[in-house]
Amino acid sequence: MNRSKQTKRSALALAILLAIAAPTHALAQDASPQTLEARIAQLEQMVQVLKSELDAQKAANAAAAPQVAAAPPPNPIQSTTVMPAAAPGTKFSFGGFVKLDAMYTDTDGGEIADGSTGRLFYVPGTIPVGAPGSSESADLDMHAQFSRLWFGADSEIAGQKVKAYLEMDLFGGALGNEISTNTYGVTIRHAYVSWGNWLAGQTWSNFQDVAALPDAVDFVGPTEGTIFVRDAQLRYTRGPWSVSLENPETTYSAFGSGARLNSDDNNVPDVTLRYLHKGDWGHFTVAGLARQLKYETALLDESETSFAVSVSGKWNLGAKDDIRYMVNGGSGLGRYLGLGLGPDAMQAADGSLEALDGTAGFVAWRHVFSPKWRSNVFYSMAQFDNDTALTGLGVTESAQSIHANLIYSPFPKLDVGAELIFGEREIESGAKGELNRLHMHVKYNF
Repeated sequence: MNRSKQTKRSALALAILLAIAAPTHALAQDASPQTLEARIAQLEQMVQVLKSELDAQKAANAAAAPQVAAAPPPNPIQSTTVMPAAAPGTKFSFGGFVKLDAMYTDTDGGEIADGSTGRLFYVPGTIPVGAPGSSESADLDMHAQFSRLWFGADSEIAGQKVKAYLEMDLFGGALGNEISTNTYGVTIRHAYVSWGNWLAGQTWSNFQDVAALPDAVDFVGPTEGTIFVRDAQLRYTRGPWSVSLENPETTYSAFGSGARLNSDDNNVPDVTLRYLHKGDWGHFTVAGLARQLKYETALLDESETSFAVSVSGKWNLGAKDDIRYMVNGGSGLGRYLGLGLGPDAMQAADGSLEALDGTAGFVAWRHVFSPKWRSNVFYSMAQFDNDTALTGLGVTESAQSIHANLIYSPFPKLDVGAELIFGEREIESGAKGELNRLHMHVKYNF
């Protein structure tokens, strides 16, 4: 602003101040109302002129001021996408749980071998059958091997929803010992990709109904009555129907001794077909299995075909109770049932295979007392139709178990549970072995 404008403005401001500060008696000398109104109007006009001058000067100053650039944003922690090779817009997820298991186990037919999976969770095939009085004092085992991690990636590519999933636990081979490190290896549970109606990779067999499994403290729970297999497979699902081609493997009992042998000589995949119906009341599903049982030696090339069926589901009884069940039957069930409780087939004297028939199942009742307390009671069984002329008397004829648990959740995602287990295994000679176990756990999901 130049000096002349500044002088003019200052004079105008001084005139306004003098006019406002004029003595009251001076105004009174010129007491006509018209004169007072004219004087007030003149003062208002002078104030308005001064205000306009000030507003114009503010605008001019703002326009003339140098522009200050906005401060740049801070450097990001990650300058590129976490997964640069992924499809644009991919959503990643991560989760799992930490689980401590502790078991007091007493068996009347001898001790379950150290390092056996039967020391870590309920495996009916490991229940010892020995002479009466061969039991030892109870064993305590504690581990965190069933702690789990999973990773997921969900995308939409060319209008198709694509999902990749990888899950692992710590139930691998021992890399340390119980003296110091208790180190175990990471194991793959699931590794698959799905798009549209297709799934390819390793996951639960299409012959298995995971949704029917009881709420157990034990890793599986009603093991002898449960179809339980994770397989590499190619699966197609359309509506309530799904069909899969799965990795084959044959187990059979050697002629005369009943010793368990495995064969990877199959050249035809296991085929499964499932129908699923579900609603607010629960779900019902029926699945079929067709298999090639086969083994080869330098002199023999033997194969057999087997078929089996599984019916299972969950029935909701109001908001606090449900019934879960599974019934399985047929031939060649061996490796699919009870964690290999029985073989798929028996070997005859001439080396040929005869598929082993079996039936199994479980029923479970779940009751929720409150948001923090729930309980489950279930019974499980399996029975095999061995030809003792082929297997001898030392193979498993049947197994059964009863479980009752109580689970407390002090806050969401944390479970503290205890489960009482009574299990029994009987061999073809009629000898039996019993297991009594208290299984406790602490499990936190994240």
